[in-house]
Amino acid sequence: MTNDISTYKCLKGHESTESDYCSECGVKILGAGEQPRVANAIASPTPQNITLETCPACSVNREPNSGDFCEICGYNFVTGAHGEVPIIEEAGGQGDKGTRRQGDKGNNCSFPPSPHPPIPPSPTPLTWELVITIDPSLRHPESPEAPTNQQAILFRLDKANNLIGRNSQARAIEPEIALDFDNAVSHRHALLNLESDGSLTLRDINSSNGTKLNGVELKPMVDAPLQDGDEFTLGHWTRIAVKAVRQSL
Repeated sequence: MTNDISTYKCLKGHESTESDYCSECGVKILGAGEQPRVANAIASPTPQNITLETCPACSVNREPNSGDFCEICGYNFVTGAHGEVPIIEEAGGQGDKGTRRQGDKGNNCSFPPSPHPPIPPSPTPLTWELVITIDPSLRHPESPEAPTNQQAILFRLDKANNLIGRNSQARAIEPEIALDFDNAVSHRHALLNLESDGSLTLRDINSSNGTKLNGVELKPMVDAPLQDGDEFTLGHWTRIAVKAVRQSL
């Protein structure tokens, strides 16, 4: 988690943890210099009135004209190609995001070192599990107190694409891994991908407050490989441990 928990005020006065649509009511949050189109801005249409389109690759709903790529699986709505997630390269100094390239998995990007050795290839089937816990030591001074009644959650990955986030009826978002107990987690925060070779990758999908893998902040929209025993943190105080489990034949 970043040092500051970013909040944004929507037209209805709610404090939102997301910068595009209010995490409380779903109303679009206007950017700098952007003006409402009608005098009564509070009565402006909300996302419930927008017809969503479905990604043909991963079936995730999204708003029309929200970009060429699916933010979950990387499907290209223009060309129909799969997995072409645009990567932002840092071509200049701090704050210079450089140019976008398609199909580049970020060869120049460094990932946080895993404290655990990679698992050698084996014919034994491999299953990935997550252990989700609350860690009060992750709490930022501006964060609310960590809940004391939240039990550890064991989650087994059985899908190729697993969205981490919070449920939102207003935006039709239903993550596979729902962390509704932590409101500093974005509705669409990160993605865990099971690759065809059985490996697992983690991608932060431009979340408001970021994701740390083994204590190192991830670059958004760049896949980081995971190993057995890795841990990543997000939100106010959420810690997720990764476990690789060999299935008995």
